[in-house]
Amino acid sequence: METINFLITGVGGQGTVLASEIMAAVGFAAGYDVKKSDLLGLSVRGGAVLSHVRWGEIVYSPIVPEGRVDYLIAFEELEALRHLGQVKSTGTILMNQQKIFPVLVSSGLAEYPTDEVIEESLRKTSSNVHEIPAVELALKVGNSKVLNIVLLGAISALFNIDPKIWEEVIKERVPKKYVDLNIKAFNEGRNWMKGE
Repeated sequence: METINFLITGVGGQGTVLASEIMAAVGFAAGYDVKKSDLLGLSVRGGAVLSHVRWGEIVYSPIVPEGRVDYLIAFEELEALRHLGQVKSTGTILMNQQKIFPVLVSSGLAEYPTDEVIEESLRKTSSNVHEIPAVELALKVGNSKVLNIVLLGAISALFNIDPKIWEEVIKERVPKKYVDLNIKAFNEGRNWMKGE
């Protein structure tokens, strides 16, 4: 069984750490050995957050080796660009269509990449790119904060793991009063990916 390497990236407040916890728990429930590591920058202030999750028969290290990412799950467009160098040529990129301007951009000291630059960079890296309107899909079920679960729903469609496993893990990890909302978000992302 070959190790499957995930890199989850976003900015503080987007739910990337919860997403990595769910990914790790789903892998474990599906019978994999799992390792996980979260690297938090100034995440409280909207800084970068990066999570490594690895599924395999035996996984020795929680950190994905350089250039060995099978699945890049990016919660924000600039964060996707920052980690494209880690993605294998056969890798898959799932990117939320959202721009969050860092302080350097909002203060005028730097420019955010244009849509053309983003597109070209994604296509140069992989032929398996899914640009997901996760915020839009999250709002459709009632709350933009569940965009992380929308993205998990999308990636779940790429694996032969019973959706009930994903749903059970989500139920265990989110507050009870938000379970229904999160399950709807999961299904919204899954259905979007299946219909793409």
